Amino acid sequence: MSDPSSRLAPRDEPSVRSSRILSGNLRLTVLLLALPVLAEQFLNFLVGFVDTWLSGHLNPSISAAATSAIGVAAYIGWLVELLYSLIGTGSTALVARHWGAGQRDEANRVARCSMSLACVIGVLGIVTIYLLAPVLTGVLHLEESSRIMAVRYLHLVCFAHLFSAINLIGSAVLRGAGDMRTPMWILGLVSILNVVFSSLLVYGVGPIPPLGIDGIALGTIAARLIGSVLMLFVLVTGMTDVVARPSLAGLFDVQPVRRILRIGGPALIDGIMMWSGHFLFLRVISGLGNDADEARTIFAAHIVGIQLEALNYLPAFAWGTAAATLVGQSLGSGDAPRAHSGGHEAGRQAGLLAVFTTAIFYFGAAAIYGLMHSDSAVGDIGVPALRVLAISEIPLSLTIVYTVALRGAGDTLTPMALNFFGIFCVRLPLGYWLAVTQGMGLTGAWLSVAIDVTIRSMISGLYYHSGRWLKTRV
Repeated sequence: MSDPSSRLAPRDEPSVRSSRILSGNLRLTVLLLALPVLAEQFLNFLVGFVDTWLSGHLNPSISAAATSAIGVAAYIGWLVELLYSLIGTGSTALVARHWGAGQRDEANRVARCSMSLACVIGVLGIVTIYLLAPVLTGVLHLEESSRIMAVRYLHLVCFAHLFSAINLIGSAVLRGAGDMRTPMWILGLVSILNVVFSSLLVYGVGPIPPLGIDGIALGTIAARLIGSVLMLFVLVTGMTDVVARPSLAGLFDVQPVRRILRIGGPALIDGIMMWSGHFLFLRVISGLGNDADEARTIFAAHIVGIQLEALNYLPAFAWGTAAATLVGQSLGSGDAPRAHSGGHEAGRQAGLLAVFTTAIFYFGAAAIYGLMHSDSAVGDIGVPALRVLAISEIPLSLTIVYTVALRGAGDTLTPMALNFFGIFCVRLPLGYWLAVTQGMGLTGAWLSVAIDVTIRSMISGLYYHSGRWLKTRV
């Protein structure tokens, strides 16, 4: 196996090389890049946590249905946010390469195109969710009260997705340039406002009557609107080193748009494929149970567990984002050894953090479900399943870090192939066999998840270590 250091020759650009990202202590650099994203992701986790908690503590007659509705809406919202990966993945990789090479004008050109595309794709997100809401909730065969509630919630919250596109793609642009703090402040504020607005509107405040689950949707819209205004202000005025003014010219700047889409295309296909697999897996979960009440309870237990797993998923994404920025800029400056080492360092740090998540999930499962839902039957089903899921947290962290790092290098085809194999060849058939055929229910379904991510973590780690991705051209 050839030494990764021989793949690319370093460039002589002192002003770029002197930056912390390109020449600072590697361990500290990865940590400092990851921590702002971790803070942002933790606040984002609180949004899902609080939304699930609020839905689980509504009137007992509707709490399980409300929790199911919130969970289904999260899955469908995820589908649309995958559209943003078409732009965001390409933007981060290209901005990082140009930034690492000292080509500021080209980086800003990519950023302008990215934000122009963000406005268009955000409108497509609204239309997609509004039209698909009744179709996808019907495919899941939810019991009637959950289905009606989910469709109503989706028809309200879909209007937040224009603002989400601006926030998420703007953050991708800034991170490509190594600016982790501005997205942290903006998206962190969005998360805090989301929690505050939703909590107040659910129960009512002043002249505003209690709005129930509608209040969660309206709180989300208001918070993301404020965030998008701030994001555009930062990028348009050039408050950071990045300047990105959305315009029609940006949509028709063919060369950077083509490059963004070429890198982001496989990421979009990957995302849709992953979503399809997760949605089919959700369909397996929604079919468990001997009657409507048991099915509703199992589904609610699954939704609570998925929200909890964000405690591990989101930090892993933070370290993966740090790796993507470091990898992209290091390759742009010609420093292949630093790019190669950066992903491994991010994997070590994220894996260490996942040890604590594993312990929390395994030993604290009963306390967590007791806190999250007022229906004890939900905990009876969820606790043993969560303890099984706990064993997958370290492999999950490593899988996320290495795949996001590869995307930072512009290699989006490998993660796509790996995710297809894991979800469609392992998780879905094994999950159905364990959960339905073997009668293990939710615990069996989550055991298949643990096996899937363990296999993917080993393959992705070995591929990353091989260094073949260092030759990726963007």
